[in-house]
Amino acid sequence: MYNNKNKRRLLFFFIVVLFTFIYSFTLKEIVNYPNKIRIFEDEKHVLNIKFPFQIDTKKLDKSILELLSQKENHNSNRIYINPIKTGQTNFQVKLLGIIPIRNVKVDVIPKIKVVPGGQCIGVRLNTKGVLVVGLEEIKGIDGKKHNPSREAGLTIGDSILEINNIKIKDAQHVTNIINANKNTQITLKVKRRQKIFYTKITPIKSIDEGEYRIGLWVRDKTAGVGTLTFYHSDTMKFGALGHAITDIDTGLLLTVDNGEIVKSKVASIQQGKRGKPGEIKGIFYETSKPIGNLEKNTRYGIYGKAYKPIENNIYNKPIEIAYQNEIKKGKATILTTIDNNKIEEYEIYIEKVNRQRMPNTKSMVIRITDKRLLKKSGGIVQGMSGSPIIQNGKLIGAVTHVFVNDPSKGYGLFIEWMIKEAGINIYNKSQIAESVNY
Repeated sequence: MYNNKNKRRLLFFFIVVLFTFIYSFTLKEIVNYPNKIRIFEDEKHVLNIKFPFQIDTKKLDKSILELLSQKENHNSNRIYINPIKTGQTNFQVKLLGIIPIRNVKVDVIPKIKVVPGGQCIGVRLNTKGVLVVGLEEIKGIDGKKHNPSREAGLTIGDSILEINNIKIKDAQHVTNIINANKNTQITLKVKRRQKIFYTKITPIKSIDEGEYRIGLWVRDKTAGVGTLTFYHSDTMKFGALGHAITDIDTGLLLTVDNGEIVKSKVASIQQGKRGKPGEIKGIFYETSKPIGNLEKNTRYGIYGKAYKPIENNIYNKPIEIAYQNEIKKGKATILTTIDNNKIEEYEIYIEKVNRQRMPNTKSMVIRITDKRLLKKSGGIVQGMSGSPIIQNGKLIGAVTHVFVNDPSKGYGLFIEWMIKEAGINIYNKSQIAESVNY
């Protein structure tokens, strides 16, 4: 009787230890398994399945892909995913072949090809309405100081879209409307981040200028230089910069009303140094013949449509893009324009790849290794943002930011996020999930 109790206790203890081990093991392993896999047609993908996991293919559409298993050792199987045609299907990962752990969706998509950029471009952007960049007091004809805008609840960073139901064109338009209404109360339509609200303001006549004011400094346009990332010949869409154009005073993303990209020449380069980022200074030229119109300014670059095909002097044919699962630490190159108004290819090293569920400008950590570029610029400088990153003959991303304390290093953005932001319909043969996890 006593021995039986001890045996039962020992068995119970063993079961608890076993399940605790499996539970802790699976928690670590589960997060490493993707729930969505995106692969190109005609390209294989490999998954390593370790004990106590197994693959269940009951829900697998074998007309889209096949799974082949190869035993590595007593603890691990290598699963080869072989796509057959474009489409979507799924399989399950199960614990001990019994308990469902994760349903994995697999999207087989057509290969996407784009012309890589590298050209230095000028960017001209007009905002929607005007952006509030400052508030100031007005000395009225009564000798007192007033700030009607602050009293009406306006703050720096707000965008004024309309006044009295009239869409605002530019800063001068605001001045004209205010002075046309004089000291009559006006209604402003304002955008603050993603919210729209209305407020009423009565202009004050300034004793200094003799004109009516509401106590605002506003901006309606910006311009600068950057680098083109890609051109998609089928849609004539382009992407550039890899990060947003923001207001210099507020740091806020500027909303696009209209704008264009034009040709730009590198006039001079201020070398990057530790603690002080360098800068490319460019000159716009052939402004009467812009490259394309600007449609979107997003956290992940600027996008629009080209007026005519864009060419690259190094890559005269479109090349494939690569998704993040194909990107590896190691050697790669970037395309950028430093001098002679000519695209050149420079060696870099990818030090880190951050697998991402959602878009982020810090997808990769890159280091400039090319002695020519280090000598010319000191590394990554402002104006180089958007320079395409190429690995194994595929476009994998774009340069986005420089490390302030080490200009030889910086961040890169996955090209898949830029393709998505551009609105290029690259999934026309299947219903594809929006993101991929690895």
